[in-house]
Formats: sequence, C-alpha cells, structure tokens
Amino acid sequence: MEKMYPVSFRDVKIRDGFWKNRIRLNENVTVYSVMDRFKDTGRFEAFTFNWKEGSDAPKPHYFWDSDVFKWMESVCCILSVKEDEVLRNELEQLIELIDKNRCPDGYFNIYHTVVAPELRFRNRDNHELYCLGHLIEAAVAYYYMSGSDRLINICDDYINLVIKVFCEEKSAGFVTPGHEEIELALFRLYRVKKVKKYLELAMFFINERGKTEEKNPDWYNSSYNQSHMPLRKLREATGHSVRAGYLYSAMADAAKETEDIELTEASKALFSDIVNKKMYISGGVGSSHHGEAYTVPYDLPNATAYSETCAAISLMMFADRMKDIDFDSKYADIVEREIYNGIISGVSLDGKAFFYENPLEINLSDRNRHTSVNNVNEHFPITERKEVFGCSCCPPNITRFFASIGDRIFSIKGNSPVIHQFMNCSTEIDGVGIDVTTVYPRDGKISIAVTKGKGRDIYVRIPWWCRELTVSEAYETENGYMKLFVDSDSYKVDIDFNMKAELYVSSALVPANAGKLAVMYGPVLYCLEKNDIGIIPSAVEIDINSEITAEYSDYFGANILYTDALVNENENLYMTIGDVKKKRIKIKLIPYFGFANRGESDMAVWLNYSK
Repeated sequence: MEKMYPVSFRDVKIRDGFWKNRIRLNENVTVYSVMDRFKDTGRFEAFTFNWKEGSDAPKPHYFWDSDVFKWMESVCCILSVKEDEVLRNELEQLIELIDKNRCPDGYFNIYHTVVAPELRFRNRDNHELYCLGHLIEAAVAYYYMSGSDRLINICDDYINLVIKVFCEEKSAGFVTPGHEEIELALFRLYRVKKVKKYLELAMFFINERGKTEEKNPDWYNSSYNQSHMPLRKLREATGHSVRAGYLYSAMADAAKETEDIELTEASKALFSDIVNKKMYISGGVGSSHHGEAYTVPYDLPNATAYSETCAAISLMMFADRMKDIDFDSKYADIVEREIYNGIISGVSLDGKAFFYENPLEINLSDRNRHTSVNNVNEHFPITERKEVFGCSCCPPNITRFFASIGDRIFSIKGNSPVIHQFMNCSTEIDGVGIDVTTVYPRDGKISIAVTKGKGRDIYVRIPWWCRELTVSEAYETENGYMKLFVDSDSYKVDIDFNMKAELYVSSALVPANAGKLAVMYGPVLYCLEKNDIGIIPSAVEIDINSEITAEYSDYFGANILYTDALVNENENLYMTIGDVKKKRIKIKLIPYFGFANRGESDMAVWLNYSK
C-alpha cells in the first residue's frame, strides 16, 4: 500500500465556521485561562526551582512539568499561525528557566531535582520519561514555529542521558516507563531531525515493554500500564486508558516507520477491540474511575462513566495514526466522533473550564440521596466544569488539540490528496490547491475546488453516519472513501451527505443501554437536559414515529433538535400497566458537547423510547 502522510495544520487555512470559532476561543481565552490557573497553583513558579522544605512556595508534583510542557506546545502551535507577544514572552521565559535549571548531565525534572533527588530514575511510576516526552513534543512544536533547535538541543542532552542510563548502563530502577508518552514523542522528533538514536530509543522502549516483570505499586498489576506481555502479542485494550492510547499511538508510529507487520496487526486488533467493545457512543473510553481504566467488554455505565478527556484525545491520536498505515475510513470516522463529541465536551462553551471526566448521564439525586450518612464512598463525576484540577493534564491537552486541529483534515497518498475531515478551509498539497467550502456539521453539503490537479485522483471520506449521498461528479469507492478523478485544472465537485437525525441503539450486551436509544445528527451526539424540559430525562420516552427537526443555535455553534416525547401523568409510585396515562410533550435536545454549560442539570444521552 502507498504510504500516507498527514498535512500539517501550518499548511492549512481554516476559515469561518464551527472550527474557526473554536480555534479563536482557544487562542484568546482558553490558553490564557490555563496559563493563569497554572500560575495560581505554582506550576509556572516551580520552574524557578525555588522550592525548599518549609518554604511558602507550592510543593511541585512529579507530573507538573508535563502540564506546562503541553501548554508550551499549545503556544508554539498558536504562534505558528498568529503573533501574540504575551504568549511568546511567557514561552521564552519558561525555556530560559529550563535551560538554566537543568542538570549538567542534561536531566530535567523539577520534582526529582528539588524534592526527591534520591528517586531519580528509581520509581517507574513517577512520570520522568512521560514528562520528557511532553518536553520533546514541545521542542518539536517550537522548532516548527521558530526554526530554532534551541529546545531540541536541550532535549537531546537529556535523551543522551536516557540512552546511557537505560540502554547502556541499565542502571535505572526500571526498564520501560510506567506512563507511556516518550515513545510517540521520540517518533515525532525522529521525523523532524532523522537522527537514528531517536528511532532506536523509541524502538527500545517498544521492544522491551512486557518482556520481563517490572515492579509496580501494590494496588495495580502489569496490565494497568500495558506491561503484561510483549506488545506484538497484544490483542485487547487493558489498563489506564490514557497510557494505553499513547502507547498504541507509538505502536502505530513504529509500524509505519519500520514496516513491522506484527506491530501493524497488533495495532489493528487493539483498535477493533476498543471501538467494537469498549468505547462509548461519544468516543469516550476508560469506563472506570478505578485506575481510569478499560475494563471488560461492554462495561459502559453512563452515570459513572470516567471517559477522561485525555483518553478521548489519546484514542483520536491512535486512530489518526492508524489511517496512515491502513487506508480505511473507519479510522478517520473515529477521529470525527472524538472531535465533535468525546474531546470538546471536555471544555466549556466559554473556553474557561474543563471536565476531567465526561459522563453520559447525570442524575443529581445520586449526589443527594444519602442525607443521613456521612462519608459515603460512592464516586460520580462532577456536574460542572472546573478551571483547574489537582491533576490538570486535560486542560493543556485541550489547548494543544484545538491549536493543531488542522492536522486532522488532509493527507497525501502517493500523489493523491485525501480529505478526511470537513472544515471550511484550504491548503496546497504537492502543488495541488484544494479549497473546501462547508458549514459542516450544520449540514452535510461539501464543495471542493481543486486547482492544478489535472490527472490525479482525490479521495474524500464518506462519513460513517451517512445513509444517502449525492455527488456532482463520477466517483468510485475505496475503503470508505470516494475516489474522484480530477480531469481539469479547475475541477469542482459538490457533495451532499444528506445529514439528518438518526436514532441509535447499542448492543444488547451493554446492560446500561437496554431499552434505550441515542440521537445523532451527522457526527454530533445529542443529549437531554432537565433544564430544557423541567422533567428528569429518565421520565421521558421519545416517540420514534415523530419528526425530528433541526434548528441552528448560535449559543452552541451547532444544531439543536426538537421532537415529541411521552411522559406518564400518573404520579403513583407503583401502578398497573393499565393505569399508565401518557401525555405528549415537545422536547429539546442539545449537542452532547454542550451539556452542563447552563448550571447543574440532570442529563442523559441514552433515552427511553416508545414505538
């Protein structure tokens, strides 16, 4: 198969529309909100290395570095497309502090330098290599933004130390990192600089993982961090869902770079296991708050769904890489599911607050039912977003996602442009100009103009949700993409994916969804909030024979839906079926990504229905 390579967001101009609005919000509000909260909590100050036992400064945590590194990557992506003097100054000050306070041997980790130097490379679960991975990703972004190797050179010194300690001396207290991330970062760095040691170190961690038993804390076993078997033998997604997604992304990178058939097959099997047995309809993964982890197939509770924002991002990253090694629309379909649902539900509509967990149901009574008992140890996700968390990995992951969303749109396959995602945008691929005009996801109409592409094929993904489509030009289908032949240097094709509301049911093997349905309009998932109807969602039955109408909402930046439903007028606690008296009401469904933006409310994605 011809290799496929993504087109960088730096080479894509996104114009007005759904994503341009979200990008502007990220640039003007979200990245600043994260910066301010990181300053409030001491994360920025920690880079001065001023903490001492008994001091008033906040004690650094061992993963604080990574939070700030992701923020730095976000800023580099933003500065690649627009100037912002405030962000640039903050970025350069952080780089100065990193350069100033790194150890003579290249090591940089705030916690393990000022708090616990005796634990350097001793505790597998202390995130040192995870933090380095995010520093490497920031360095790559800084290089693309500035053309400077300054941050890469800092990383290079640290990488040389890692090679010495882990590969040559084997003097570390562990062989592979407890929290994966450095692997995929090294592949990113290798693609930029083509330095062999980066590829070799990445492959060292890929090849060594799961070969021997490594010491873990008592509360989890080796499957929690995907160390229970060699990676080429993996077929089922297990353990911490973010660690898994980052590792599987690296496996896909390795499969592409080395053409490793066994890694390719393992990656395919893992992807299939996730999307067919362990993924919420929102794209959320990691159903349990115990270990933020994958559990058993079809265990997808809604009210207690962990579904971490970072996990959705990690699955998006994995799927986005898989499309480059196995040309099939199912991978870009998952990217689409994530970017319209599982990821953006993690940030408020005003861009200032975040969800770590993204439940598919909120019953406020769950939080209020124990009125006479103290310290009930039940876990439910929070009902309103917060601006910062003790573990605040998700906010800067969100900012770098929005800042680089253009990475997901185009690829080049051989000499053929490929369009995976639909945004109002333009680019040039291998001398071919492509201009996409659309109001997606408001409707499914796409106009594509191709200049200087005569004699080439162009591929356009047919979305998984599309049942009917019309195309103005002849096409063939290949692995879920339409293949169009460009017969002139001013070629244009109009496509209508005929977007409408669709009702979905889940497998009967998912107990939480028995007798319920979910509503989607194109790629966007919908939910029902009590705020809009005055009744808890579980008391409502959607009438599946009623028309569902769509109306654009400026507040949500997407359609809201209206349809009919039935509610029982009999208020008795119990009654015979014959005593049930139903009345018809009109209900309003909002995009799932917009829930919990108008105060606390009961909410549900999966709804009862009446035939």
